[in-house]
Amino acid sequence: MKKYPRIRFAAVGLDHRHIYDQVSSLVEAGGECVGWWTADLTAQPVAGFVERFPDVPRATDRRRFLDDPDIQLITCAAIPRDRAAHAVEAMRTGKDFMVDKPGLTTFAQFDEVRRVQRETGRIFSVDFTERFEVRSTMRAAELVQAGAIGRVIHTVGLGPHRLNRHLRAPWFFEKASYGGILVDIASHQFDQFLYFTGAKDARIRSARVANVGHPGDPGLQDIGEVMIETEGASGYIRVDWYTPDGLSTWGDGRLFLTGTEGSIEVRKYIDIEGRPGKDHLFLIDRKGMRYIDCADARLPYYGNLVTDVFERGETAMSQSHCFKVCELALQAQALAERD
Repeated sequence: MKKYPRIRFAAVGLDHRHIYDQVSSLVEAGGECVGWWTADLTAQPVAGFVERFPDVPRATDRRRFLDDPDIQLITCAAIPRDRAAHAVEAMRTGKDFMVDKPGLTTFAQFDEVRRVQRETGRIFSVDFTERFEVRSTMRAAELVQAGAIGRVIHTVGLGPHRLNRHLRAPWFFEKASYGGILVDIASHQFDQFLYFTGAKDARIRSARVANVGHPGDPGLQDIGEVMIETEGASGYIRVDWYTPDGLSTWGDGRLFLTGTEGSIEVRKYIDIEGRPGKDHLFLIDRKGMRYIDCADARLPYYGNLVTDVFERGETAMSQSHCFKVCELALQAQALAERD
């Protein structure tokens, strides 16, 4: 394996707890976090970040990172409405950019980010954690690539979440701040639909969003559904904020893959039948039924991203795939709100 210098990166925007994994995973991949900046020092994740990374200094002005030619990458988990502006700023100053989902929240942002990415040739990468950071999903990818269930012709992606109201900042309940439930949570499921079917594009056949259980929070969309299709394959997506408090994790995320020669069920975070831990995968094929341990499945996203920074490649994720996921999420959100 080729050796590279240690990548230097900075964290900009600490408004979501995903910033913890973004920074720790980049460090594990050989990076050095040289500093952090955020607009709101009272945001709930800030204290946790300082506790986890006490040696990473705070910058009072993010321009310090943008003006430093030795910083190659900016990672970001700002309020979703602000992420596109950070991306444009970073790419225009010669930095690659990796961001928590959703990477952007409007069509105007989509057009600008895509244009600037093409003009600058910098990397714009959205960390779709339900694939890139979930070992059972990556093991499912290995099995599909090996032909274990034939060609994938249908997917079901379920993304239930616990509301955890006491941990949520006011922006969480403002639709303009998070972009809508399909733009936000369902970006994971759009990513997985394209990836597992091998599709380069898809059509949104129907989409629905609603607030059915939180009348005191009119800006919250608490459930969303999508029917999606591409040549030779289709899928269903459901995301919501209805994980009961009695579940021992934040959501029973599940992925169902139907192939021409078998099927796979992935229970990403819990097996309610009692197996301990997370990353549970069930494979059914012509030989029978199997439970597969995913503990040793590789998570190559961050290492590949570091390689891409040095080699200007697309091994972590193609730029076209990244933008197509963002575009489909925006299209589904628009269709749901129009209907």
